[in-house]
Amino acid sequence: MAALPLATAEVCDANSELIKNGELRALEPIFRIYGRRQIFAGPVVTLKLFEDNVLLREFLEEKGHGRVLVVDGGGSTRCAILGGNLAQLAQNNGWAGIVINGCIRDVDEINGCDIGVRALNSHPIKSNKKGVGEKHVPVNIAGTRIHDGEWLYADTDGILISRSELTV
Repeated sequence: MAALPLATAEVCDANSELIKNGELRALEPIFRIYGRRQIFAGPVVTLKLFEDNVLLREFLEEKGHGRVLVVDGGGSTRCAILGGNLAQLAQNNGWAGIVINGCIRDVDEINGCDIGVRALNSHPIKSNKKGVGEKHVPVNIAGTRIHDGEWLYADTDGILISRSELTV
């Protein structure tokens, strides 16, 4: 189910009508780029949590099948919700990427993984382990509402969300 990586700038240039009608949206440029995959794409799975990564681990323990996990971590910069062990788990289970509205840690380990990761920043403190959060719910990240099942396209120019899979 892995999507063909598309250049986000070219996608925007070729799809002005989809941008106008809201079917194609660009996230605000607030994310830093981590992981060996600078370009990734796939169907979205959403997760909403705050300073707790138990549900994040549960998702990444599943087979990813080329999907992208979009995590609304509430924009917290007080702790990391993704570290090197979870990034390795995501890589091994076939996730294409992870976008986190929050922080990561173990940056060198994550940068060694063959997965795309976007996050606000890094932070050395680990998250709580209470298991609190919501799976498969709409999330609001970087000025954009994102739904489970939409498509995400990321490269070094930015991140796009589309209601359906795009082709070149």
